[in-house]
Amino acid sequence: MARPVWSGSLTFGLVTLPVRMYTATDSHTIHFHQLQRGTSDRIRHQRVNERTGEEVPAEDIVKGFDTGEDYVLVEPEELDDIAPGRSKALEITGFVDLAEVEPIFFDRTYYLGPRGKEYAKAYALLHQALDRSGKAGIATFVMRTREYLVAVKSEDDLLALHTLHWADEVRDPHREVDDLPARPKVTERELKAADQLIEALTTDGHPEDYHDTYQARVRNLVEAKRKGETVEKAEQAPESTNVIDLMDALNASLETAEGTRKGRRKGLEQSRRQGQGKGPRKGRGKSQAKGRIERSELGRYSKAELYELAAEADVRGRSSMNRGDLIKALSA
Repeated sequence: MARPVWSGSLTFGLVTLPVRMYTATDSHTIHFHQLQRGTSDRIRHQRVNERTGEEVPAEDIVKGFDTGEDYVLVEPEELDDIAPGRSKALEITGFVDLAEVEPIFFDRTYYLGPRGKEYAKAYALLHQALDRSGKAGIATFVMRTREYLVAVKSEDDLLALHTLHWADEVRDPHREVDDLPARPKVTERELKAADQLIEALTTDGHPEDYHDTYQARVRNLVEAKRKGETVEKAEQAPESTNVIDLMDALNASLETAEGTRKGRRKGLEQSRRQGQGKGPRKGRGKSQAKGRIERSELGRYSKAELYELAAEADVRGRSSMNRGDLIKALSA
């Protein structure tokens, strides 16, 4: 069982809900130690005086703010004296439509759970109310001597808390990207081809369908070197598309996308025909076994493609089904 990173009371109006906050994500990045080449000797970082080269003990280190002319020295105890106390209250001061919060403001995600079964009803009430309204509660609270702006929203069957960047932390893109081109003229023909390509490549976008292939390659590299084997190098990055070849590139991409889509449909139809030729499985009637399609095969298709197949199979209630429901209905 994970340990909470914070516990306190979430309040909205006169309702107080004791909650615990849990980390929602983990990093799967592979970490390496630094070694001296040709040895197994670890490299350690030390705090050294850049003038003398001598190591400085921690108790002799103070913080200094560079003003441009000199340093303003600040003792660690002085920072502790002005740090806000660890907040015990997460007070929702207002509710906003989620669509009004730009994605750039979202930072980290945490899960919120009730601090005991006796608070289950108040927890469920807030969760269902936020889910029905499509809104998020905006609040501030302090954790580890830092104040956070947060959004509390419903996700699946629980409450989630998203830390937000403060407005002055978001950079102006026109200041950061100094080579933004003037808006070039795009022909209707080019725009139509791009629309068709986007439509052909449209999927449901489930995050679980994607995997970190680079970290998998890193693991394979480590394992191969441990065994004294070699690994295949990654493909070179594609070259930039010239403006002259833009229409040709769009048409070629569209043909490839449509071909891939038709190939997957053909493979699915073959799976269906093979399923029709099989006898009933143990514990199933003939009508259940006939035309059965494996879920692993269906999982590779977008919601739009699954809906087309459901229409062909005359699946009832398909218009209100999500992707998972369509897969379940088609595989049955």
